[in-house]
Amino acid sequence: MTIAMLAALAYFLLPLFWLLVASSKSTQDLFSTFGLWFSDAPQLLTNIRATFTQDDGVFVHWLLNTAVYAGVSAFGAALLAAAAGYGFAKFRFRGDRAAFNLVLGAIMVPATALAIPTYLLFAKVGMVNTPWAVILPSLVNPFGLYLMRIYAEDAVPDSLVEAARIDGAGEARIFFRIALRLLAPGLVTVLLFTLVATWNNYFLPLIMLNDPKLYPITVGLSSWAAQAQNGGAGASSDMLALVVTGSLISIVPLVAAFLLLQRYWQSGLATGSVKQ
Repeated sequence: MTIAMLAALAYFLLPLFWLLVASSKSTQDLFSTFGLWFSDAPQLLTNIRATFTQDDGVFVHWLLNTAVYAGVSAFGAALLAAAAGYGFAKFRFRGDRAAFNLVLGAIMVPATALAIPTYLLFAKVGMVNTPWAVILPSLVNPFGLYLMRIYAEDAVPDSLVEAARIDGAGEARIFFRIALRLLAPGLVTVLLFTLVATWNNYFLPLIMLNDPKLYPITVGLSSWAAQAQNGGAGASSDMLALVVTGSLISIVPLVAAFLLLQRYWQSGLATGSVKQ
């Protein structure tokens, strides 16, 4: 087990270590030095400064765009999934089982298969090349809905809901004041999954956006990589090093989000809320 854990640790951490090492090298050193160790003249700060100043600071626009797309999508998708999952778990209505089975079927559909139909739909309503073309599709999270439905069945006791109704609380108040607090660990899980998925999303922004100032990190760095490979306009000899450094910078907010929100991943928040 120890050997297996060490192998898994190396599998996950070695790419991150390589990214850190590569971000401290020039383009020439990337090809002429050992990949898993620093060069004789590390230049991490120089690469970071060059990344933020390249093309009049367009990397900052990409970083802010990604933060907006991922942040709005994550909070919106988590709230919608929590509300829908709570509804499926605590209410019975005609066709509820068929509707939930439809959600399960939607989990099996790959996102790339929906990208072209989504583009055609947004083109019809004139929302292509706008932030909403990236945010709105990301709000729909069938897996998050499924996860919140399963979590709500146990995390929110029926007797607690009935007690709130007897006290005169409306359904909206019960959800926002009672259920949502008990659903916090599941809510944070969906939020983080959606945050990572939207932050790393490449294909949807690629087909939806054509203004470089609206690009997220993924599409922006891909355009820089294409310039470095083809020697296009604005390319420099250190462009590849900037792509690697930009990749390192782009994962820092995700790591920070996980570290800040991991304390909410705990079970038993409903323990003691109902007298046994």
